[in-house]
Amino acid sequence: MTTPWPPSHTRRPLAPRVAVPREPVDPARIGRRVVRRQAKGMDAAAIAAALEDARFDARQASRHEDLAGDERGRAELAEWERLDQLLAAAPAGTVYDPDTDPVVQAELAADAAAAADREAAVREAQRVVARADELQALRELGALEQTEPRDRDEAARDELTRRAGRYVRADVDDWLAHALAAHRGHHRDPAAREAAAGLLPPPVLAHAALLAELARLVPGAAVDELAFAARLATVLCH
Repeated sequence: MTTPWPPSHTRRPLAPRVAVPREPVDPARIGRRVVRRQAKGMDAAAIAAALEDARFDARQASRHEDLAGDERGRAELAEWERLDQLLAAAPAGTVYDPDTDPVVQAELAADAAAAADREAAVREAQRVVARADELQALRELGALEQTEPRDRDEAARDELTRRAGRYVRADVDDWLAHALAAHRGHHRDPAAREAAAGLLPPPVLAHAALLAELARLVPGAAVDELAFAARLATVLCH
């Protein structure tokens, strides 16, 4: 039965916004960056002197129990030691420049790649939320059964279930099972069906398998033509 569209004064609750993940605070990373800023333009002698100061500070900190676990302090000392070795092996007169430090450049490249991954994850999450909104609207219009499934609809199903307080949307599960059995939408691709097998819960997969098997028992009939099979599968798998 078609669910009536809500009256104009009724507003569907807005889906939660997708939060942009923030880079976690890393004291050791902060310490290394501080050292590099301080060391920029220093020659070997100046870095050696700074290393001695860092070692002195480390010895002083070791006498205080509350400073014994100072992760940033240990990282700063280790970075001064690395820069001391770097300049000692460089030609005389070389000054430290983070822009030519291979370790720094490798970290920057890794940071850029990680930031790109985070941005891609946010865009994907936003796409899933938007698709979940669309499927919810189609449910309310009674038009879900006529909708072609798309890639990542399994994730949109999970988003709808999460919004409903983990209540399983039976009509969405039935729609996905039917589409999977009939190879509709992106499920035409065998790789997509294989991926769905790892993303959908066992009852949905069992529903789809039963639909496909019942259709196989009626030569020449498609899943869409076996209304009784769909009803039977729904009863057995829920």
